[in-house]
Amino acid sequence: MKIQFTETVLRDANQSLIATRMPFAAFEPILETMDGAGYYSAECWGGATFDSCLRYLNEDPWVRLRKMKKKLPNTKLQMLLRGQNLLGYKHYPDDVVRKFIQYSVGNGIDIIRIFDALNDLRNIQIAVEETKKRGAHASGAICYTTSPVHTLAKYQALAKEMEAMGVDSICIKDMAGIMGPQEAYDLVKAVKETVSLPVVVHTHSTTGFAFMTYLKAVEAGADVIDTAISSFSGGTSQPATETLAYALQQMGFSHSMNLKALKEINDFFQPLRDEYLSNGLLDPKVLATNTDALIYQVPGGMLSNLIAQLKAQNATQRLDEVLQEIPSVRKDLGYPPLVTPMSQMVGVQAVTNVLLGKRYQSIGKEVKSYVRGEYGKPPAPIDSDLQKKILGDEQPFTGRFADTLAPEFEPAKASLGAIARCEEDVLSYIAFPKIAEKFFQYRQKQEENQCSYTIMKIEE
Repeated sequence: MKIQFTETVLRDANQSLIATRMPFAAFEPILETMDGAGYYSAECWGGATFDSCLRYLNEDPWVRLRKMKKKLPNTKLQMLLRGQNLLGYKHYPDDVVRKFIQYSVGNGIDIIRIFDALNDLRNIQIAVEETKKRGAHASGAICYTTSPVHTLAKYQALAKEMEAMGVDSICIKDMAGIMGPQEAYDLVKAVKETVSLPVVVHTHSTTGFAFMTYLKAVEAGADVIDTAISSFSGGTSQPATETLAYALQQMGFSHSMNLKALKEINDFFQPLRDEYLSNGLLDPKVLATNTDALIYQVPGGMLSNLIAQLKAQNATQRLDEVLQEIPSVRKDLGYPPLVTPMSQMVGVQAVTNVLLGKRYQSIGKEVKSYVRGEYGKPPAPIDSDLQKKILGDEQPFTGRFADTLAPEFEPAKASLGAIARCEEDVLSYIAFPKIAEKFFQYRQKQEENQCSYTIMKIEE
């Protein structure tokens, strides 16, 4: 049996370890080597990369994608899409979802992994449909979590519904690394018995399970696993690509990975890792094994962001209190899987509860929207006291919230006018209005400075 590898260093490993702060220039020189390494795909876009490019790196994410496509012509480029949330933290109307996928594929994306934070498949339907329409691979992702309402039968039903929806593969997405080896074996086997599609498994090394989890998943029939080159592996990232390539080969599984190329790739990223450690961007805490995550279920990106939030409040010493509060908030909210945007909602609310010293004294607007039903159907009922505190006597919305949203793309395009140079700019603005506007201003200023420099050189 042949096992295929998706490399995460350009997206999830970067996001989990250093909050997606790696600029394109830092990894550009190694992309051609990566292109010949034998990967099934390179996960390089989506998640927090779009936000971080605009907010912190002063990069146009669309330009970044086109540059990666040029350097990786033989490798499938993969992105993570939050269903109706796209790359943001709220639901967008269908016209925006369709347009975003159209331009994602048009600019170089080959595989779109599509999930909904609540596993409410109404919220991935349009994204799957448009991905297929544009000729890309639609990978439906099941967000794995544990709770009284998340059962093997429930996951099988989700896989079957995704297959009927037309997805090309099923991804079991274990955001917090809490899926143990036996759970992985049982779940992969159950999904393989339920659907006739390739099964991808995604996990994190947070709890120390990941290597064992992948071995058992492969034994159960998994077709693709997500790994990170070793210098950006471990902790809240994925397990090491090289280690698993060696181990699976010894166990009699075949793969197409070029071990010499992997060595070259790792040698390239090792100095970057050392640099991020020395300047504090990479916090050693996120590299450690943390079995407490089995209780808190905190994903890698969420943990690094929690630490950043507490640093900003000079309250890092209260991290343990926040971690203890997270399961309580999650239970109150109906056991949502802790994946974006739910991980942010639960995490921020837990931080607020701890720092204010009183639970739900202040409630985030996103949590209020969630309780109103704007994100979809919770896996279990929301705590009745919390619901009443937010809604009063009002009943939550139970339909597909995107059906209530008016088209947004053309109005936004008209509003931006000449500020938007292309339709990709309009999409950037819709996703992150203030941040995109600031980036557009930065871009204009940089070009004006370049023009002045060019004129001066000519005059000389």
